[in-house]
Amino acid sequence: MNTPRGARRTDTELSDGRTLFYYDPLDAPVRVPLEDTRGLPAPKPQVELRTDPLTGDVITYATHRNTRTYLPPADQCPLCASKPGNPTEIPDHDYNVAVFQNRFPSFAGPGQAEVVCFTSDHNKSFTDLSQGQARLVVETWADRTAELSARPDVEYVFPFENRGREIGVTLSHPHGQIYAFPFLPPRMRTLMARAREHQEVAGSNLFADILAAERKEGTRVVAENHTWTAFVPEAARWPVEVHLYPHRQVADISELSNSERDDFAELYLDVLSRFDGLYGDPLPYIAAWHSAPVRVDRELGYLHLELLSIRRAADKIKYLAGSESGMGAFISDTRPEDVAETLRKVGS
Repeated sequence: MNTPRGARRTDTELSDGRTLFYYDPLDAPVRVPLEDTRGLPAPKPQVELRTDPLTGDVITYATHRNTRTYLPPADQCPLCASKPGNPTEIPDHDYNVAVFQNRFPSFAGPGQAEVVCFTSDHNKSFTDLSQGQARLVVETWADRTAELSARPDVEYVFPFENRGREIGVTLSHPHGQIYAFPFLPPRMRTLMARAREHQEVAGSNLFADILAAERKEGTRVVAENHTWTAFVPEAARWPVEVHLYPHRQVADISELSNSERDDFAELYLDVLSRFDGLYGDPLPYIAAWHSAPVRVDRELGYLHLELLSIRRAADKIKYLAGSESGMGAFISDTRPEDVAETLRKVGS
């Protein structure tokens, strides 16, 4: 059993040897985990990494994932708590937050892939969580980030959530994932290169300067509190895109103070409610944490969350066409200032 800063963690093992972590509030009863009775065979993931000679990008081949669970009915959801006659990935009959090594991982050996179940309630989404429940998820992200970052085979820790079938979600239970990359992902390589250039020219942190400019200009700010600001970036790629920045530069989630964790939970739930109020129904989205790299250029990083949706109208989805997919040149149907104004009005 381990105790993170603001949660009680209980470690156990699934029948195939994978690790499972329960995260409970500090004042919750001590958890005695139930045994996984499924008798699963030891996993044998098939993962291969190749480097594209044209770009230097690392491409991961995980062919075993083609057989992963796909849109099961609610009564057969593998992320729900176990019930008599329906054992799942989580043996206990109830839980607050649970994390386990993915049965169909994108990385194995070097790196790791974990599943983060936000709640045992199958019919909720992150938007429906109380601030206390959301805060517990933040504690979970912080603890897993710290532990995974300490591994010698990990270069980047990436907590994220995909929501909605339009995004490609294969399990509807409210959950996210954490990829502990054994390499620096292409987007972070690009961001760190830009941050390094900015530091050399301006003598300041690129992300801090972007945040300061957005707060000063104000027209793209959606919401803010004492320690965080949410804004639509000036050059947003996606139809609905909001970035959440702490006012203090930190490298990753584990470095956030207690008040910063509180304020993030409050602001994030506010922004998610605005997303769902935009068209009157749950908005499909990707929530992607951007931390500093574990080792290289760590001082140039600046923790922030990028939240984006592919829905460009109430009944229209933005698909990546030739320009975006073929050349990486985005063409947007929405203007950042208009999106920000609309999201501000949703909460008014």
